[in-house]
Amino acid sequence: MRIAFVDGGTYYHHATFNDPAFSGIFDVNIHAPDLVRADLSEVDCLYVASRQNPLDLIAARQMIADFLAAGKLVVALGETRPELWLDNVEWRPGETNFWWWLEPDADSGLRVGDETHGLYARLVLADATWHRHGDLVTPSGAISVVNTVDGRSILYDDAVSGPGRRIVSTLDPCYHHGSYFMPAATRFLHGFLPWLKAGAPVRR
Repeated sequence: MRIAFVDGGTYYHHATFNDPAFSGIFDVNIHAPDLVRADLSEVDCLYVASRQNPLDLIAARQMIADFLAAGKLVVALGETRPELWLDNVEWRPGETNFWWWLEPDADSGLRVGDETHGLYARLVLADATWHRHGDLVTPSGAISVVNTVDGRSILYDDAVSGPGRRIVSTLDPCYHHGSYFMPAATRFLHGFLPWLKAGAPVRR
């Protein structure tokens, strides 16, 4: 899998892209404002790192659609507003509880979705559990990998609602990893990125 890291130009994107632990994962770095004119012909996956200005992605919406139409993969992570630049994404904002684990009988509100999904060969639910920025409606026929207790999703894998494949999440691992806090986010990347590089197998 040849992966392009879409970089918003922040310190946490720089830290993630240049982390020696992820050496060999990313094949090219594309500054988000340059995405609209980038050559993606040699790339299999667009990895849109978390917390970016969605205006840069909206400007490249047609290029992203063409990329998907070629049967390729787009990863859209949290706080990039993918519902504005990807078709068939429905996001619901919600209050973010940054300190839920300090509450009595703490419950993250997250559950394993499809336990046979290939990502669970690389990580466990705790690696995808810190806090979330809203949730998602899983498109009909797509696979919810991490669910909420009320039946929505925070990470799904969609290869059915249009050409190509979309992995969409409200999680923001690059921000927390690159800010050097929230160990679960770092564990998530240590599982998610090698899985992605290996072709993102749908089943274990």
